[in-house]
Amino acid sequence: MSSPSPASGPATSGPAASAPPADGADTAPLSLCAREPRVPADRLVAEMVPPPRFDSVRFDTYVPDPAQPSQSEAVRVLEDFAAGLGGRPAAGGRRGLFGFGRSKAPKAPAGPRGVYLDGGYGVGKTHLLASLWHATDAEPSRKAFGTFVELTNLVGALGFQQTVRTLSGHRLLCIDEFELDDPGDTVLVSSLLARLVEAGVALAATSNTLPGRLGEGRFAAADFLREIQGLSAHFRTLRIDGEDYRHRGLPEAPAPYSDEQVTRAAHATAGASLDAFPDLLDHLARVHPSRYGALTGDLSAVCLTGVRPVPDQSTALRLVVLADRLYDREVPVLASGLPFDQLFGEDMLNGGYRKKYFRAISRLTALARDAARLVDTR
Repeated sequence: MSSPSPASGPATSGPAASAPPADGADTAPLSLCAREPRVPADRLVAEMVPPPRFDSVRFDTYVPDPAQPSQSEAVRVLEDFAAGLGGRPAAGGRRGLFGFGRSKAPKAPAGPRGVYLDGGYGVGKTHLLASLWHATDAEPSRKAFGTFVELTNLVGALGFQQTVRTLSGHRLLCIDEFELDDPGDTVLVSSLLARLVEAGVALAATSNTLPGRLGEGRFAAADFLREIQGLSAHFRTLRIDGEDYRHRGLPEAPAPYSDEQVTRAAHATAGASLDAFPDLLDHLARVHPSRYGALTGDLSAVCLTGVRPVPDQSTALRLVVLADRLYDREVPVLASGLPFDQLFGEDMLNGGYRKKYFRAISRLTALARDAARLVDTR
């Protein structure tokens, strides 16, 4: 379908095209479907820092669950990990934790050169990973933070050799949401991390899947066992137990609103977007996932009408990436139609990508809760 310019409001099809409220300020909502951002490769590297939601997090702002001692233990280990990365001892000096302290001529350590935070969604793994990035005593240009998808997108933009050269000068690479969805990614990431470890780069990663089981249920992992085992050898695993912190003592997510309420809120909220959910899903197929951050970065809210179940797995995985970028940027999501826990069918929630879908539901639920303040219930 043809898309209007951002200044002209939402697309003309679907419930999102409802007229603006007559008794409120009309701020001409934006449309995600009208945006096709272009992101230069050098910007991809410069923006490999913790997302805005995690700008101010630190180890001392993480609140461990007293019933889950592994959470406090993870903080202690990561604080030591950061201290081990903080300096460059003289040649022959004592190495830091896991052999991370580096001499003038670093050699690849015999043991793991990374730490891997494994646990369910919502236990604070990204908070801890970002805290490690902040605590590491290195210039921002010498430490990088990105999701697994952003890392593979970087390789696609720069090429493998240039990515190795660019990241080899870093002291630390943090990889959030580490997942292997296909054999190509397995070989690519295994090769990349091996080269970076050889160059003396320390690694830290989070995932819902133990490193030895990456790819399980999604492709023939047994055929790529050597690559998967090679990845696992780079990391010491820290298991973080607990329930989703967004569900600890918090109110239930609000039920979806009406089309009229969503449209009214979009027109009354400066910097909000307004789109029909089916149109947005179609548009995401035309925008590379590496650009979803740029697609949503300046929005104050995302308003969607007609939320319905996602029709297929490719569409679902794109929506997962969008949910991650919205959550990173703390963009509230106001929606009509079905509640977010009905986005993915039972076959998806029981399949190989189920942890991604549960994470998306958890994050969209939190953003829907944040969006309740946008609705005028009078």
